[in-house]
Amino acid sequence: MAARNYAEYCGLARALELVGERWGMLVIRELIPGPKRFKDLTQGLRRIPSNVLSARLKEMEQAGVVERRVLPRPSGAVVYELTDYGRELDDVLLKLARWGTRSLGEPRDEDTSSPAALLLGLRSLFRPEHARGLRATYELRLGETVVHARVDDGALEVGEGPADADVTIESDLRLRAVMAGELSPADALRDGAARVQGDEALWERFPELFAI
Repeated sequence: MAARNYAEYCGLARALELVGERWGMLVIRELIPGPKRFKDLTQGLRRIPSNVLSARLKEMEQAGVVERRVLPRPSGAVVYELTDYGRELDDVLLKLARWGTRSLGEPRDEDTSSPAALLLGLRSLFRPEHARGLRATYELRLGETVVHARVDDGALEVGEGPADADVTIESDLRLRAVMAGELSPADALRDGAARVQGDEALWERFPELFAI
């Protein structure tokens, strides 16, 4: 059980007791794409102390939000994954991410972005009404972080790692300025904030599809 106790008979208070401790929701974010080892979680959450991660996982296991299992041989690795109950938080995270993105501002020097964070951002900002009739695969490379997004007539599918993409976009956290309409795709190329391989017309459409 989580250490925090609000002593209120309220669904919101109970939810915060279960996943509202520091780093808790970010652990959920990292597990939304799929099961991860403890090491994978520390790589996605680069600043989390290992004892804090252990505590959060234990609390959420006890609450039925996360479960631990051993992968079949030859792997035999221990992984953590969301239960069905935990996966219900997906819509909550999408709405919180969409709300919080409006206050992101310029990236700070110490800011990083994990693949899971980038995938959540793409999903939360996707505008299906601007993707009707479009079928295209984007590959995004932000430093060591590589993800892909497949757009299919208004539907979106995202995943970690490279893909057979129609356009590959290399950038950094300045990509936010493009998605916010503060920097045009053409200016981003000219200023070196982005590099594109493939169909540049799809790059021009990117801030229409994923907009802050």
